[in-house]
This record gives sequence, C-alpha cells and structure tokens, in this order.
Amino acid sequence: MGETIHIYHTNDLHSHFSNWPRIKNLLAERKRWHEEEGDVCLILDIGDHVDRSHPYTEGTAGKGNVDLLNDAEYDAVTIGNNEGITLSKEELDELYVQADFDVIVANLHEPNGDRPEWAKPHRLIETKSGYTIGLVGATAEFTPFYKRLGWTVSDAKNAIIEAVEAIKGEADLIVCLSHLGVKEDEYLAELCPDIDVILGAHTHHIFHEGKMIGNTLLGAAGKFGMYIGHVTIEPFLQEKKAQLIETATLQSSDDTFNELLIEQGKAQLDEPIFYNEKELKAEWFKDSALAELFGEALLEFSGAPCALFNAGLFMEDMPIGKATRYDFHKMLPHPINPCLIELTGAELKEIYMQSLNAEWPHIELKGMGFRGAVVGKMIRVGLELRNHQLFVGGKPAAHDQTFELITLDMFTFGYFFPTLKRAPKKYFMPEFLRDVFSQYFRSKAIR
Repeated sequence: MGETIHIYHTNDLHSHFSNWPRIKNLLAERKRWHEEEGDVCLILDIGDHVDRSHPYTEGTAGKGNVDLLNDAEYDAVTIGNNEGITLSKEELDELYVQADFDVIVANLHEPNGDRPEWAKPHRLIETKSGYTIGLVGATAEFTPFYKRLGWTVSDAKNAIIEAVEAIKGEADLIVCLSHLGVKEDEYLAELCPDIDVILGAHTHHIFHEGKMIGNTLLGAAGKFGMYIGHVTIEPFLQEKKAQLIETATLQSSDDTFNELLIEQGKAQLDEPIFYNEKELKAEWFKDSALAELFGEALLEFSGAPCALFNAGLFMEDMPIGKATRYDFHKMLPHPINPCLIELTGAELKEIYMQSLNAEWPHIELKGMGFRGAVVGKMIRVGLELRNHQLFVGGKPAAHDQTFELITLDMFTFGYFFPTLKRAPKKYFMPEFLRDVFSQYFRSKAIR
C-alpha cells in the first residue's frame, strides 16, 4: 500500500520554552518509529516560534530559537509576524544562516522584488517510493510594518496560489504552511482546492481533529507549545486525518530547561545602561516617577509635544544600582514600537476623553504585542483638560490645529481608539519601547 505520511506541526510557540523538552522528545521518538516502519515523517513549524519577550530570544536575536529547531530536526518552517517585524531587516536576514531546514515564505521580497536568499516560495520532497510532497507557505500581511523595515510583503493568498501553480504538476500532495489566521485559511481552502492540507497559525486557533473544507484538511495547534499537531495521510487510500497531542500529558525530561535559557539570556543582556540611585516603582493604577521618566523619554525621542501610554506596560521596578539591558527587558518585555500620529485638536480631545474610561485599567489584555497582565492607568503627558478646553504642552489647542501624539503601535489597531487607526502615522522601527527608554538613560549619562 506504500508509505504512510506523518506530518508533525507546531505554531505560535512565542518562545514559551517550558514545553520544548517534551516537544523535542516526542518528535524524536515518533520520527524513529515512523522511519523504522518505512513511513515518511515531516516536522514543520508555522511561525511565531520567536518572541523577543523572552530574554533568551532577545539575547540571541532569535538565533537561539533556530538552534532549538535544528536540534529537534525540523524539515521546514514559515515565518510569523514575530520573526518578520520584531527583528530588524539585518537581524531577519541573518536569522536563518545556520538553519538546517528550509524557510518557506512566498510573499516576502526586497523592495526591488528580489526574494531574500534564505526564503523559498516552495519545496518539493520526494519519498523513497517516488511520491512527491510539495510545501508552500506565506506570512501575514503586516504591510506598513514590513515597509518601514525595508521589506515588501505581497498578497499572501495570491503568492500561495502562484506557488501551488508552479509545483502542482510535479507534486502528488501539497501542504501549505500558513501564518495567515483561521478565516484566511478557510477562504484559501475554497479559493485553491489544489492544496491538500493547510497547517494554520497566527490566530492561535485549535482544530482537535482538523477541519475539512471540500477536500482540503485544515490543522492548527493553538499556541505556546500546548499542543503538537499530527496529520496522517494514506496516499493510496486517499485518506487524511488530523489530531492534537497535548504536551502536558507527556513526560518531561527537563523541568529546568526554561530557567536555564533565561539565565543564558540574562548573561547575554548583562550590558550596563546606567547606575540608578533611587527606587523607581512600577505602578499599574496610578501615576509614578517611572511613568513620568518614560513619558519624558518618548517626548525626547519623537519630538512630539504630548504622549499617551498605559501604566500596565511596566512589569518590573527599576532596580537600585546597576541597570542592565536585562533589567530594561524585564521591565518592558513587549515587542511594541512607538508610533507618531498626526491629529487635529478635536481628535486629540476625543482621544483624551476616551482615555478616561474607568473600566480600561482593569482589562486583562492579551495580544497586540502586549506581554503584560492588565492595561493599567492611561498616562497622559503634555495633555490637560481645563474647563472643557484641551491644552497641549501647556497651550490651548484649537479644534482645527494639527498636533503630533507619540503613543504605542498597539493603540493604532482600532481596539481602544478607532480614530488612531485611521489617522496619518509613522511607526518607529525596529526600536521597541525598552530601546527608547534605555537610550534616554544612556544619553543622560553621556551628558
């Protein structure tokens, strides 16, 4: 009856390494089993393995994640937005230099249209019996962010369809590595029925037994390494099925693995920034000296007269004594960039009033780059309301006057402030908030 094809897949690990020893051990064991049976075993990752909120990833610029994927003998990956837009262009170009696997991403290009050397739009794998498996893949279209970093990202579904067209005459089975999200995957299955299996990511969705759309099987394994996906294909029976393996049920070989990686990251980030002579407390629900200094850093960095951010950003106090890159990373672990937004006085007043929402500070926020717990108090710098009159930088703001506001990229996605999604803006990249804050202290020390 020929070979059975086994595909194991992970996605959206986000540098949650506690489960990694379990994942690695299961993959090694299953690969040995299947190859002893004469079957095919492929191991794939569908993106966002990297997350710079972890000190090991931060300290190695993601290369430590690639070492882990090599060690677990992955065959191919695609990139997620965390690989694509939280690393500088130079860092992404260098990320996969030592990779022992292929990077399949069809919709990322240089501005001149060239494909980066490390990226392939597709790959063909021939099994011992002569059966050919084709891999295609693409990543989410965070277009303005990629453009700001010096990349061009094209329409993902069109890029996937082009890749499928290029290989479908040679491939007996086509598998798509899609970091697009569940709705896009479902649409893609209808749009391109030549794809046999779509392995999904990005929206952290879960399909315990897969989902069939026409003849296309969709698989997805959630987030943080909580599950490993397993797709089984019997080519000559035309049978496909999917299941998830819960990593919590697997025996752990090393419960200290994540702590060891944290220590390695800490050592790599042990670069002194400045010497702090007084305690600066992280306060989520009230004003603080720490938030005041952070506001000053944003204003100085951007040249804007006013700033808006949430106090829930600060995950740790500023230590007394030597403050290192590791301390700034612990305090502001979020892969969030500053954003300069152009607003009229009327729009800025509307934003100010919305920021007074008494329920927001206690909202438990997950996603949009935020790696904290709750939103916390909205901190307004250079903005005041006196007798219904908005003042910017201490001066009355006319309704039709134009101002620049420095804030966080996560506030431009429309969830909190719809106006900020529509307004003209400039994202600062690749600088994260911690980079802006640490550079502020560096500059003070130089003076």
